[in-house]
Order: sequence, then structure tokens, then C-alpha cells
Amino acid sequence: MPVVVVESPAKAKTINKYLGPDFVVLASYGHVRDLPPKDGSVDTEHDFDMKWEVASDSKKHIRAISEALKSDDTLILATDPDREGEAISWHLKEALQSSLKKGKTVSRVTFNAITKEAVTKAMKEPRDIDTPLVEAYLARRALDYLVGFTLSPVLWRKLPGAKSAGRVQSVCLRLIVEREMEIEAFKAQEYWSVKAVLRTPRGQEFEASLVTLGGKKLQKFDIPTATAAELAVQAVTSRTFSVAGVESKPATRNPWPPFMTSTLQQEASRKYGMGAKQCMNAAQRLYEAGHITYMRTDGIDMAPEAVMAARSEIEKRFGKSYVPDSPRMYKNKAKNAQEAHECIRPTDMAMGPEKIRAEDDQRKLYDLIWKRTIASQMAAARMERTSVDVTSPDGQVALRANGQVVLFDGYLKVYDQGRDDKQDGDEDDEGRLPQIMQGEGVEKGAITPDQHFTQAPPRYTEATLVKRMEELGIGRPSTYASVLSTIVDREYVRKDKNRLFPEDKGRLVTAFLANFFKRYVEYDFTADLENELDDVSAGERDYKEVLARFWRDFSAAVAETSDLRISEVLDKIDDFLSPHLYPARADGSDPRACPTCGSGRLHLKTARSGSAFIGCGNYPECRYTRPLAGDAENVASDGRILGHDENGAEISLRSGRFGPYVQRGEATEEKPKPDRASLPKGWTPDGLTLERALALLSLPRQVGNHPEDGVMIEAAIGRFGPYVKHGSTYANLPDVEEVFSIGMNRAVEVLAQKLSRGPGRGAAAQPLRSLGAHPDGGEVQVMPGKYGPYVKWEKVNATLPKDETPEEVTLERALELITEKAAKGGKKPARKAAAKPAAKAKAPAKKPAAKKAPAKKAAAEAVEGEAVAAPAKKPAAKKAVAKKPAAAKTAAKKPAAKKADATE
Repeated sequence: MPVVVVESPAKAKTINKYLGPDFVVLASYGHVRDLPPKDGSVDTEHDFDMKWEVASDSKKHIRAISEALKSDDTLILATDPDREGEAISWHLKEALQSSLKKGKTVSRVTFNAITKEAVTKAMKEPRDIDTPLVEAYLARRALDYLVGFTLSPVLWRKLPGAKSAGRVQSVCLRLIVEREMEIEAFKAQEYWSVKAVLRTPRGQEFEASLVTLGGKKLQKFDIPTATAAELAVQAVTSRTFSVAGVESKPATRNPWPPFMTSTLQQEASRKYGMGAKQCMNAAQRLYEAGHITYMRTDGIDMAPEAVMAARSEIEKRFGKSYVPDSPRMYKNKAKNAQEAHECIRPTDMAMGPEKIRAEDDQRKLYDLIWKRTIASQMAAARMERTSVDVTSPDGQVALRANGQVVLFDGYLKVYDQGRDDKQDGDEDDEGRLPQIMQGEGVEKGAITPDQHFTQAPPRYTEATLVKRMEELGIGRPSTYASVLSTIVDREYVRKDKNRLFPEDKGRLVTAFLANFFKRYVEYDFTADLENELDDVSAGERDYKEVLARFWRDFSAAVAETSDLRISEVLDKIDDFLSPHLYPARADGSDPRACPTCGSGRLHLKTARSGSAFIGCGNYPECRYTRPLAGDAENVASDGRILGHDENGAEISLRSGRFGPYVQRGEATEEKPKPDRASLPKGWTPDGLTLERALALLSLPRQVGNHPEDGVMIEAAIGRFGPYVKHGSTYANLPDVEEVFSIGMNRAVEVLAQKLSRGPGRGAAAQPLRSLGAHPDGGEVQVMPGKYGPYVKWEKVNATLPKDETPEEVTLERALELITEKAAKGGKKPARKAAAKPAAKAKAPAKKPAAKKAPAKKAAAEAVEGEAVAAPAKKPAAKKAVAKKPAAAKTAAKKPAAKKADATE
């Protein structure tokens, strides 16, 4: 039987269903080879020769494929139809060379959707591996490796505390940092508008805005103050008005094109708050289940048969009037035809969102994809837009009202795209205006001035950042999710309420690169390099020439930094970030003057731990310090003043060794340790108010006396999170906010549940979810654990990845994790044997020697646009040798040592 290889078990299961028993379908579990995480994996001295290594986890998958090939001469590589999928197929072919001798054939097939028709058709159209696509992958992988393994060590040496830099990652970070600097430098400008409620002769009211004053058409800032606004109100109040003109115009709105990768990520973020990674994970599951076409695409064109199916479904559901006269065709904007596929659409247009059975994220995403696809082939919406001009007899003052009404909803019946941030001057569509005729007089109602301020540019969301990167040509849509995850994981960026805030660490890295590697974080340079890589995948450029040209200039730039001292680096960064670090003071004094000694000047410094802070230049005589984000006008030693309590004590937000905390007052002789409380998980310094700070400082909170024994129940936040306490019994609370509101009934219930589970650490954990039965028997459950949730089947425990929540994990996904864990060393539980009769006493069994703990393998993080040099290996721990007791009748059994990667 031909051996078909795909990436994932889920995809293998779906394809096996379509191909039947005549094929063996196996999974490679992603990439099987990678560059070893050490210097020299890309040999710049020998034509960029790349040394590949089969991952330890992949060896068993390679063996399984090799075993299957012993009984068949045909290997079919059916990985994803993009550059990465082509690379996986190439790696598989290279890794299986020893099994592909003696006339065995290798072919490559691709399909854009996992449906029976698409899969069987692809099997009839095999081809060779696409060499240009593989070379484009090799070029990107080599570039990411060279940047990561060359630039990251420079950061470690010259900028303590920095973790990594990357080809695309660093440019993405620069966008976020520069936007934040724009916001900090922004000065709001005041302006006013005037609106009047007008009444027609038939008694119908409508609202109009002042557009002409003193015979001059008003511009945005022509009414700058409250005084000017009052004068404008008087000008309207003192005049009579009549309708000078009524103009109605028909308008149409055409539907949006179907989704490609970047627009899907943007819309999922706008409508559901999904991050790019969460969106792509859900899309991957939908694709592997055969519900949608391939989700990594730059294309917006749709297959003709899909267009006709969409039109048929529109007529069936909404009627003939919603079907346009001719199919809508959308031009493919992809720069590189070899990497452009069909749009992201349902594989079956008749399968509406109401029919799909999937997890919540997948259901939401499918609903979005189905509606966008159907709407893209629907008739345009028809509207009528009306404007009414109302003027005074002298022509000195005029007002205007605008209205709009939908005459035919068209595609809006199904879908309308979400909006990003509203800009100054944006107005929402207004409703229909009343019947009114030219020449009619109007009566004035309320006339109100409205104060406005110009708004700073909004912080990026993942949606707007992806949109901006796409506009600049930075990276490629399929890589945005991994790039965004990396800068958050590196703690360069913080995500709060779907907004991206640069951390101080991220600012420092950006400042360093902008000063010493400016060319490599320029938008044009990064975009041009992407275009060169696209040329490689199109077969129009030699990838080794691209690497050689890049490496020549980049290695020279790195060499120039070798003699830099840390003090020079800090001085440069200090100057670059000075508007952020030393904002102007209200009293006009020098923002860099030390507020403690007065004579010293503030400078950027780094601690031994690598963290950066602001300190006085007169150290050690003056020991003033504050965090980078401290406000020079509002500083309490090293924090921000939030206000005062009812006794006048100052409440401040500070930054300490273990993170931000709030403090009441200052240390005194009577009270050397003032009241302090750390910010709990989920609370951010930016969102902290005086009220919440006082609530934190008031803990522990007394809930009341327990009804059984009268002992006080307290609620507080401890090292392991929020809890309630009754005597020596502690019970965790699921939510921090509950500490401030929990009542007696709820507290008693929580404490009773804790006691029912048994005392101490041996208490049995309650499952979070039950997923169903394992094929081999026994229940599969999602359990809470000290190190995070995990899935459990009998004696096999498999930790959930960080990006997957207990709510979204499926039985199918849990079985994958359990299989992988068991393959790594977990054993299938043994069946219990019947008890045997007691035998003669034997000598205690000899203990096996403890295995030497393997040195932890440092993995190179190979996401698009980044690779990180591996830290030096730690020396292996010495073997522990257990001495035998001299004459022991019974050997005490030692508890087994925990594995380094043990799960709950």
C-alpha cells in the first residue's frame, strides 16, 4: 500500500477516511529536522552549508514511516500547500534517504481543502518537490538563524537583561514602541462644536451642526475655546432660519472580499478579541476537520465551483433579489503567485454555522468565515443619503444635517466588517431625516456647545498591527501569529484589554537596535528583503546570493559593536529615550535634576540582575532610584502617587524586586515597615486606582464569624492567589475580585468543599472537565495542577500547552497529547494482576542505579523572523550513589525522583 505522510494526526485521520484501506496514512508531527542550536549550524565560510539534525521526538516518527516503506515502494508526501509544507516534505525525503533506495518512488501532492473530492483528485496529480519553494524556506531559515545567533549574544553582552532580537520580530517591536512614543509626545488640542435641535412646520425634530459662522465656512479648530463657543451659540440664538437646500443622493456599498490570512486575523480580533495565534489554532482545527480551505494564504480569489455554490445558497436562503446578475470576481493581490492560494472559505457552502459541531473558538471562527464568504457574492446594499442646509436670512450663519437610510440591505443582511479605532472627526451613520422642503422655516430648540480634544493615535491591537505590517510589507501573513507571540513571551510587549503596550525591556532593545543596527530595523529594508525572498520562491533569484549579500553587511555591523562599552550603550539609549524617561515638569525645572539631592543628574543605569532603572549620578552619596516608567512630577521615592487615605497618609504605586506593589505612607522610627500589598495577577499598574489600592491595603478582610464555632473567617490574597481562611483551613478562590465581595454563605460553602476533598497536599483534585472515554477504556479528564491544567488518562498525565485553555481542549486533542506523552516515556498503565499467595521471604531486590539526568537541551526558537542563540550547557549533575545499609533486614524504599519536565 502507498504510504501517505501528512503533518498532524488529526489531518491523517481525516485523509485516511477518504483514501480507505488501500493507503497507509502517517503523521510526521510537523518538522522532523532543524538546525542544531549551536554556532556553526549555518556555515558562512562554506557557501552557507546548513547542518540539519533530526529532533529526538521525531526519530520514532521517521522509524514508523521507514517500517511502512519496507512493504511498499511508493511514498506520497501530502503536507500543506505552502512554503512551510514544501519544506516539511523536503526534510522528510532527506531524512528517509536510507529507506528510499532500491527503486522506491517519492511524489508530492497538494490540496487546498481536505475533502474527498480534493484529496482523491490530488492523488491523481502527483508532482516533484518544488525546489524554488524549498530554497525560499532555506533562505528564511538561514537568515533567522544568522540574525538570532549573531545579534542575540551582542544584546546579552551590551544590554544586560535583553533576551533576543530577530529579523521580523525587532521591526514589529519597533512599530509598537514608536507608537507609544507618539502617544507620550502628543499634546491634546481643544476645539468646540455647536449643535442645534430644529423643528419642521409639521413638528418633527432633527439635529443640525453649525458649519458657517460670520459668513465663513468653519474648519475644525475655528472655535477653540468655551468663550468662542458661547459667542457662536449667541449667533445662532439671535437669528431665524429657513431651509436653503435639500439634496438626496443614491449610494451603494459593495461587499468585502473573502478572507485571506491577514484579514481573518484582523476580523477575529475585532469581533471576538482573538489573538492571531488563537485565531490560527482554531482555523487549523477547522481545516484539518475538512470544514474550510487552507488557512495560510495571500489570495482572495475563489474557485468557480465555490462561487456558483455560494450563489445557489444565497438564492436558497435569502431569495433571488440578493443574488447579483453576475458572479463577483476579486483580484488576487498576492505578490508571489507560487505562494498564493484560494481564499479562506467553507468547503461546503450549504453547511451553515448552525450545522457545525466544534469547540467554541472554532464555531465562532467558522461563523465568521461562512458569513464573509456568502456576503462576498451577494448583491450590493443600496442607500439614500440626504443633506439639509439651513441658513439665516443674512447668510452669516448656516447649519447642516446629514441622514442616511438603507433602501435594500443586500449583503448587510448577512455581514458587515468591524471597524478599527475611530479617528477624530469620524461620525457614525445617522438615521433618516424627517420630511422637509426647501424654503420652509424651522424653529430652534436647544442649542448646545460641545467641547472636544484631539486624540492621540491609538495603541495597536493585534488587528491593527497585522494590518500595518501588511501595509509595510513586513513579514508574511502566515508568520504574524508567531511573531506577535514571541514579543509577548519575551516580555518586550504587554497585552492589556487587547491593546499592545511596550515594556521597558522592549523600549531598551528597540533603542539599542535603532542606534547600533539602524538599517536592520528599517521598514523599507525589511520589506525589500521579503521581496527578494519572494523572488527566490518564484525561481527568479539565487538564495545563496541573497544570503551572501546580507551576511557581508550584517557581520560588518556586528563587528563594529565589539569594542562598545556598556556605559556608551546606556548613554546612547538614555539620549534616545529621554522624552520618555524624563518628561517635562509642570514647574519648568530640569526634568533630569535629582529630586532627592538636587545637585545630581538622573541617568539610565542597569542592575546586576540586568534590569534597568533611573538613578542619581551622585551615587553612592545619593541613592535615589526609580523605575523607567516613573513620572518625574509624581514620584514617591521610586513610585507614583495615587492619592491619600482618610487619615491623610500617602498611597503610592511602586516597583520592587518581585513586581509592582502599593504602599501606605513612608517608613518611620515608630513603623519601620509601612503597609504594603503586591498587585495580584491580572492587575496592571496602568489600570490601578486609589480605590483599588486602598482595597488591597485593607486585606485581610473579615467576612464574619463561622456559624458553627464562631471563629472569624478572613479573605485575603496570598502567595498562591486569593483564599478564605477559617482557623487552620485555607480554601482557594477562583477569582481575585471575589476576595473583596465574598459573603458568609459563599465562604462557608468554599471551606466545606475544601474539607470534603481531604486535608493536606494529598487531597484529591477535582476534574475541571470530563472529555469522554479513551478508546482503550477509562475516562479522559482535564485536571487542575500546580503548574497548570493537564489532561489525565489512568496514569498518563499530559500538560496542556500554554496557548490552549481547559475550555477549548477536545477529546481528539487530549488523545494526541496523551499519545505524545506516553511516547516520551510515560507507560501505558498495566492491568492489575490477581493477588498471589504469599511466597517465602526473599532478599530485598537490588535497586537499579539512578539514571543520570540528561543535560537540558537548549532549543533554538525557529519562528519566522527569529532564532535565539542557545545558552551554554550546564555541567551534568553528578550521579547520586545510594549506600547500602550494613545489615538491613528490610530495605526502605526511596521515593522516585521527579523528572525535570514532570506534569501533575
